[in-house]
Amino acid sequence: MKHYSVMLKEIIESLNLKENGIYVDATLGYAGMSKEILKRLSKKGFLIGIDQDKEAREYANKVLKEISSNYKILAINFKDMKKNLTDLGIQKVDGIIFDLGFSSPQIDDDKRGFSFMSNATLDMRMNLDDKLTAKDIVNKYSEEDLVKYFYLYGEEKTSKLIAKKIVTTRKEQEIKTTFDLVEIIKNATGANYFYKNHPERKIFQALRIMVNDELNVLESVLPDAIDLLNKGGRLAVITFHSKEDRIVKNIFKKFSEVDEIVKGMPNIPTEYQPKIKIINKKPILPSEEEIKENSRSHSAKLRIVERV
Repeated sequence: MKHYSVMLKEIIESLNLKENGIYVDATLGYAGMSKEILKRLSKKGFLIGIDQDKEAREYANKVLKEISSNYKILAINFKDMKKNLTDLGIQKVDGIIFDLGFSSPQIDDDKRGFSFMSNATLDMRMNLDDKLTAKDIVNKYSEEDLVKYFYLYGEEKTSKLIAKKIVTTRKEQEIKTTFDLVEIIKNATGANYFYKNHPERKIFQALRIMVNDELNVLESVLPDAIDLLNKGGRLAVITFHSKEDRIVKNIFKKFSEVDEIVKGMPNIPTEYQPKIKIINKKPILPSEEEIKENSRSHSAKLRIVERV
């Protein structure tokens, strides 16, 4: 199974790994990052991997157990990371990584419906136990909501045309597959616009975000991740679109500055002081060589902070 970890070298370097440290891979996937972390840990070090995807967890477990037994894989949404680590008796960790891209095997799995390039049922669930699917959204959401979310999460300027076409089409027949939706998008926007601007990319992105509640989950977990870090511990996040990156940038900014309430006070209480320092003011981007090797890495941005 081919899986490519984006900016692997940069992530490993950014964590300042300690051989006895505790590390969390909040997006375990197919263990591309985790196996490199685990290789660098001593018998006193420990790795926690988190993933909702059963297939990914099973594959990752096979990879990791060849290296060491000093790991545990949690079958949870990473939004519940802090509670689950506390339940394990882990109060603090030395590093956390989030790679918010979808792994290649997930995208390429025809059964999952993530890709507009292969025909499959409109699903897009990361966790197959969840109820909401992309098919539910395109067949049941109101035209107004479709316009709102396509524009909000996909930033697609023809969202109104696409939503209108979805609603008129579903009155005649249920929209079932990825190719059904791609055809609707092409008919709504016209072939010239479609082939030049690829609006299907943005609509599929929007649907995936909606199905998995990705942005709300990210916004809720980052403060928890910061709280979990030991002093000197690092948090590294790779994003793949502007909405994600904006959330990460804004939360890192908020927690790296003195709280507005007490700015200017001579003695600032500890709870109002910055919790983190930003390691890279501008996001780290993949090298040209990496983009050539893996075109899916072209939109990746890496931001790193350290607990103070």
